[in-house]
Amino acid sequence: MLLQDEQNVVKWLSQYGALTKTQVIKMLQKPKSTAEKIINNLHKELMISNVGGGYYLGLDRMARPDQRTIIAVWVLLKFIEYVDPMAHYPAVYPSQLFFLKENTGYEIVVLYDGEGANLKLLQPDEDLKYIIVVPHISMAKNLKLPKAPCLFATVDYKGADEPEVNFYKEID
Repeated sequence: MLLQDEQNVVKWLSQYGALTKTQVIKMLQKPKSTAEKIINNLHKELMISNVGGGYYLGLDRMARPDQRTIIAVWVLLKFIEYVDPMAHYPAVYPSQLFFLKENTGYEIVVLYDGEGANLKLLQPDEDLKYIIVVPHISMAKNLKLPKAPCLFATVDYKGADEPEVNFYKEID
């Protein structure tokens, strides 16, 4: 039988597909050495596999990382200490991820250049806020926003393993 942390890792990988090893370690919210022991045990039990030479972890070697989901998880990680391990999961398109923080729902929407029209597909709710991730903040000026509170974010790798996530208030 798997320990709770191990069950969480398997659930996250089953929900999101392959994630970076760094993301899984951060989602566990444990010291790095403890998180790595959890991951190593799951490898021994053949519950997870290395993907992409070990940069990613997945339920099997054939798992394909979805880059929008990877970006959304980087944004989620900025809030992870306030989010229960089971209070985040994939969202309905065009959003990538939904999470609960202090009884408020947040959806993370990752947009690429030219995809601003996808925001028309969102269905705002009274207790729902959006985090709209754009490739560059200048894109935010041209977006027609849903009638809900919105926060903007950019995820910039700058050649590092862990990207820099920056947040911006609504652009007028």
